[in-house]
Amino acid sequence: MKVILLEDVKNVGKKGNIIEVADGYARNFLIRGRLAVEATKRSVEVLDEQKQESKNHELEVEAAAEALKVKLASIKLDFQIKTGDKGRVFGSISTKQIAETLQKNYGISIDKRKIVDNGPINTLGLNRVKIDLHKNVSGEILVNLKASPSK
Repeated sequence: MKVILLEDVKNVGKKGNIIEVADGYARNFLIRGRLAVEATKRSVEVLDEQKQESKNHELEVEAAAEALKVKLASIKLDFQIKTGDKGRVFGSISTKQIAETLQKNYGISIDKRKIVDNGPINTLGLNRVKIDLHKNVSGEILVNLKASPSK
């Protein structure tokens, strides 16, 4: 019997696949457990429609990520950081601080885990920080570290 999987089933297949399984296995386990539906002409049409909608949604998300990439390219964040004599830096800027500053100053909400951390951001001057916006799109933002005024 041909069935369309509604969920990933171990050792059988992934969600959305049309597979051939034994009639008893399909009726007694997959369909009864709501893991699959019988692959009729109508159910295959519905599956194709869902795949097309998913593809269109993915393209919209990628286009939004491209637009955000362009917006991020023009942003420069300034941070004050404590320094000692001879320009030695104490501490660093975290991805959480970058995400919070983007949200507060520009209204751009980015998960701190999407900010690629190549190591601590602790050098005075301009630093380029990479941000993964989508699986195919990554942007960059400039982070400027300035020495905080001494007291």
